[in-house]
Amino acid sequence: MQINSVRLSAHQLRAFVHLAELQSFTRAATACHLSQPAFSALIRALETEVGARLFDRSTRHVDLTVEGRDFFDGAQRVLAEMDAALASVRERVELKRGRVALALLPSLAAGWLPDVLAAFHSEFPDIELDVFDVLSENCIESVRSGRADIAIAATRVDTPELRAEPFQTDEFFLVARRGHPLLDHANLKPRDLLPFDFIHLSRSSSVRQYLDAATLPLKMRTLMEVDQLATVMGMVRAGLGISVVPALTLFHFQHPEIETRLLRWPGLRRSIYLIKRRDKGLSVAANALYQRLVKARKS
Repeated sequence: MQINSVRLSAHQLRAFVHLAELQSFTRAATACHLSQPAFSALIRALETEVGARLFDRSTRHVDLTVEGRDFFDGAQRVLAEMDAALASVRERVELKRGRVALALLPSLAAGWLPDVLAAFHSEFPDIELDVFDVLSENCIESVRSGRADIAIAATRVDTPELRAEPFQTDEFFLVARRGHPLLDHANLKPRDLLPFDFIHLSRSSSVRQYLDAATLPLKMRTLMEVDQLATVMGMVRAGLGISVVPALTLFHFQHPEIETRLLRWPGLRRSIYLIKRRDKGLSVAANALYQRLVKARKS
C-alpha cells in the first residue's frame, strides 16, 4: 500500500501510529492532545482517505487490520523522513550545521580574513567553511557558477545574476629596501619612480591594473613580473627593485629591511566589492557570514 503524501497530513499519520502502538483510543487521543471524539474523527477521515479499514475495533482491543499493518511500515518511514528533514532545517536555522563558501583576493584571505573567520568559527563551530583565495575574475566566476556563496573582489560587477556593493577602499604604498633614495621624498610622483627597477605583479592582478591605469602614459622600468606578493617582498628585500602595493597587502612587507611610503596619486585607490547572487537568497549560514563580513568592514 502506498501513502498519498500529498493528501495525507503528518497529523493524521502520527495519530495512526499512536493508535497502532498504544492500542487504545483514549491513550492515543491523550498522546495527540485531542479529545477522544476529535481523535476518532481523525482516524475515520484517514481510513476514508486511504480507502481501507486500518483497525479492528472492539470494546477491549484495537488491533491493526492486514491493510493497517501494511500501512504502518510506510507511515513510520514517512514520519521518520519528515522528522529528519525538519531536524536538518532546524539545525541549519539555528546554525548548528551548514556550509559556507567564500571566494576572495589572496591578500585579503591571508591578512584580513583569518581573524574574521576565527571569530565566526568560535561562535558557530559546526558551520563548515570553504575559502577560495583567487584573483578577482575567478572570485566573480565562483559566485556566478555557484561554487561560492559570497565573494570579495576588486572588480565591480552588476548583472541580472550578481550584485556588488562597495566593501572598502585600499590606498597604495611604495615598498623599497631600507635606505633607498625614494624614501627621502615627502610627496612622491609617478615620474620619481621611473629611473628605478620595478618589481611588477602580473597583468592579471587587480593591483597591476590599478597601477597601470594611474600611471598612464608612463611606464615603469620593469625588471620582472611575478604572481605572488610574497615574491615581490623577497625581491624588494634583496634590493632588486621597488614596487607599489595596496595597504591590505602590507602585512607581507613587515620586515626590518623594508620601508613603505603612502602614495597620494590621482586614481590610485583600489575599490573592493562584496559580491553575492542577486537572483538567489543566501542560506542561513551564508547570510550569517555575510553579516559578519559587513560588520568587520565597518569596524
